[in-house]
Amino acid sequence: MEQDSIPHDQLTGPLRRQSVKKNVAAIHVSGKLTLLQRKLSNVLLLNAYDALISKPKHQIDARTLCMMVGYNSNDMETLKQSLRSLAETVAEWDMLDAQGRQEWGVSSLLSYAKLKGGVCEYAYSPALAEKLHDPKVFALINLNIQRRFTSGHALALYENCYRFVRTGSTGWWPIDLFRRLMGVDGSAYYESFKHLNAKVIKPAVSEVNKTSNILLTPEFKKMGRQVAEVRFLIKENPQLAMLDIDDGEGVRQGAVYHRLTEVGVSDRLARQWIAEHGEDYVGEKLDYLQGKDGVESPVRYLSAALRDDYRAEPEKEVSPEILAAAEARKVEAQQAAADEAARDQENAKIRKQRAARLARIRELAAGRSPTQRDADKRLFLTRLDDETDRSEFRRLGWGSALLVRDMVAFWEELSPGAFEDVDA
Repeated sequence: MEQDSIPHDQLTGPLRRQSVKKNVAAIHVSGKLTLLQRKLSNVLLLNAYDALISKPKHQIDARTLCMMVGYNSNDMETLKQSLRSLAETVAEWDMLDAQGRQEWGVSSLLSYAKLKGGVCEYAYSPALAEKLHDPKVFALINLNIQRRFTSGHALALYENCYRFVRTGSTGWWPIDLFRRLMGVDGSAYYESFKHLNAKVIKPAVSEVNKTSNILLTPEFKKMGRQVAEVRFLIKENPQLAMLDIDDGEGVRQGAVYHRLTEVGVSDRLARQWIAEHGEDYVGEKLDYLQGKDGVESPVRYLSAALRDDYRAEPEKEVSPEILAAAEARKVEAQQAAADEAARDQENAKIRKQRAARLARIRELAAGRSPTQRDADKRLFLTRLDDETDRSEFRRLGWGSALLVRDMVAFWEELSPGAFEDVDA
């Protein structure tokens, strides 16, 4: 299934946050959720999260929901089946309450769901909503990361490991608990650790390491000759920047980012400053700038304030030489800002054209018969010499942004002139 990035500008409210707090410490989900059902559960929770306690029911546009999960926007039957599965799936928790008393509970993942007038309405039981909203122990699940997963076992492993990234290890899990977390408990086949390791653990670890922002290393503990426990060592993926998973969308929702752009800081520089210095420090320097009158170049002034840690104190007399040097730096900064704006404009034009080309490619592919579509994909694969490119196409199909140039050339041969209006 083609996995396009989420069109952020089409989303509203909590869906723009791109990530969901999911309590995985004490809540275990029984049942055999498919990959898409697990993704659907995360999107529904993200949409409802801010009002989990205050509202008894929640709504989301059905087409938007399908788009975020990866369904065809018109495939309501698959959506119905997935919602039915979530309503039939049991969530169980066993934890200590605020007074240190043991609390056990069980609830269906969704208490109900319905589709009416193009809107999906759903609800959680009050007890489960309270647990899902508990901020004490949660993993931050990024929806752009989850869309990259092609295996339900890999996504389940990622969800259950990511919250331990700061401690570096999940701690030891009994094998029976691990089978439950992966949704393979009750399967005689996976009672064999050999099968569990070969079919679940190794493939899931491999996909998490290639797909997400963490790297996992499994370790096993034996009791006698049998593997009794498993744990996963966790560290951040140094290739995260190369994955370009969320393109800074989380940062862009912050108040500090908006204040920076309001004084003329470019998108790229705003995200760089926040990443390097943190929102609190940048906000402090913005407050300092706000108290200054007559600043001709807020961007240059902010850059110096961040670099030299400007603080509110009596200003010193500045010599003419320093003023001249500052003016020269101002001119350089203005030219650099103009150059960066031009580059950003050109990059935006390239991204827009690439998106339009991808949309046209999907239209062309959708217009072919199922037999033709299979043949098209096999033929295109033979045109790719690099195994990395072939792997990318197998994973993303006609939605692979990295292969746009090759795909355009391929479809131009099949449909001459198909891109004339797109590239005009």
